[in-house]
Amino acid sequence: MDLLKPEYAEVWARYYTKFIEAYGKEGVPIWAVSVQNEPAAVQVWDSCIYSAEEERDFVKNHLGPVMNQTGHSDVNIVIWDHNRDIMVERASTVLSDPEAAKYVWGTGIHWYGGEEFDKVEKVHDLFPDKHLLFTEGCQEGGVKLGEWFTGERYGRNMIGDLNAWTEGYLDWNLVLDETGGPNHVGNLCDAPIIADTTTDEVHYNSSYYYIGHFSKFIAPGAVRIGFTSEAEGVLTTAFRNPDGSIAVVLMNESEEVRSVTLGLGEEIASCELSPHSIVTHLIS
Repeated sequence: MDLLKPEYAEVWARYYTKFIEAYGKEGVPIWAVSVQNEPAAVQVWDSCIYSAEEERDFVKNHLGPVMNQTGHSDVNIVIWDHNRDIMVERASTVLSDPEAAKYVWGTGIHWYGGEEFDKVEKVHDLFPDKHLLFTEGCQEGGVKLGEWFTGERYGRNMIGDLNAWTEGYLDWNLVLDETGGPNHVGNLCDAPIIADTTTDEVHYNSSYYYIGHFSKFIAPGAVRIGFTSEAEGVLTTAFRNPDGSIAVVLMNESEEVRSVTLGLGEEIASCELSPHSIVTHLIS
């Protein structure tokens, strides 16, 4: 198990600033850093374990002050960066401490520990002035060309998290090769795009198109808006874009056709959702 030795905490905090500066010199501005990817997981790849208290104290006593001292207070700090299952306890330990919380932009989450969207919303309710960002998710187990459930996993999780105050979604691997790599420890995965290096073919998986229903129509700066839904078996989210248009994403995971009626003020429209489908309506 890898742990950060207390005597190296200050040096480790300064390493983050060196990383930020080096990327900046190459024309790559860093918007945010997380304290540690998956700080509760012992992995065969690079890892470092932090308890909630250790993460709190590292941010409070080292990372936050050092980034301020070196002129990087504009780079956001994200905590947790791990699964939803224990995010309430982990975020609460850090964000309940005012001296740590003042350096923290928000909480990062992954999807591997279960689809507990109520816990995402709970963190927002406890700390509404802080942000929520989905920082990693991918389909494990290697390439799954032509599978539909992978896209539905993306759609279901994106709708669940966005409705629970999450502000953005980062896919782990946009493109992988035909093996689900390259990966130095054999942790092979699937991706929205598979580039076959043996045939020079590019395959677009269902997840690519499911992501598109959000990324193509929900613009940067959009605000999620409230809605009421009585459509059984239909997952829904809705956003108002900066230009005033409204994007409504509807997803049907069932084996049945679902009939949906959309109402906005006095305007009403009807549509049918095929089994295992996703639809986006853009209302000008």
